[in-house]
Amino acid sequence: MSSQSENIRRITVPQIAARKGGDPIVSLTSYHAHTAAIVDKYADFILVGDSLGMVMHGMENTTGVPLDLMIMHGKAVMRGTKRALVVVDMPFGTYEESPNVAFRNAARIMKETGCGAVKLEGGERMAETVHFLTQRGIPVMAHTGLTPQSSHVMGGFKTQGRDEDSWPAHEADARAVAEAGAFAIVLEGMVEPLAARITKQVEIPTIGIGASVECDGQILVLEDMLGMNPWTPKFVKVYGTLGPMIEKAVSDYAEEVKSRSFPGEDHVYR
Repeated sequence: MSSQSENIRRITVPQIAARKGGDPIVSLTSYHAHTAAIVDKYADFILVGDSLGMVMHGMENTTGVPLDLMIMHGKAVMRGTKRALVVVDMPFGTYEESPNVAFRNAARIMKETGCGAVKLEGGERMAETVHFLTQRGIPVMAHTGLTPQSSHVMGGFKTQGRDEDSWPAHEADARAVAEAGAFAIVLEGMVEPLAARITKQVEIPTIGIGASVECDGQILVLEDMLGMNPWTPKFVKVYGTLGPMIEKAVSDYAEEVKSRSFPGEDHVYR
């Protein structure tokens, strides 16, 4: 008789795409197996985001994240999950040069990690690449609005759409990647009315992060919502205070070691 875990089926790309206008899509980032196993119980898809460069490795931004690092963390998340669709970010410099280069790197991500899809940033300028990948069997999640890999060009992490004159360009970006074959699109750092308009305009699910509650789903960086990031973005609701809890635990441990009261009778092999 098969175990219950063997009967669990992963959520698929078509299932996420079919959620347009339906039950809200739940998503979080994860970068390692243990947190992924927890998130897996509740998330429809898990993003192995290149934000891991900042969150896990102390980088100032995401542009320095190498492909091998994304693959390593992608493998870990796949090991920790059974249910959620796993999407892996394509890091800066691995897809912009040409559709052929993008295919080569996306295929490597999928083959080496076993993930179900990749994500890349950019609107109209990346539509050709999105089409090229999807026509060759690689599911693509798009990402427009505030695109962190372009933060140097944007002048930092700035909310998009504050100037209503910029709305047509953002709307065109979303339509372009949707028509090119993306199965969903992340809208990041975008004023609420613009994100709501785009959600109504495109036929694929929109996933908001610092955007509109009208999006078809939401995503947050796990460490942000757990209170582990000292510079958490203003739009993030902090659901836990894990950072202070970890600091207190480490402090208590250090004091016990210094006072020679660790580990105590109950924590030593006899």
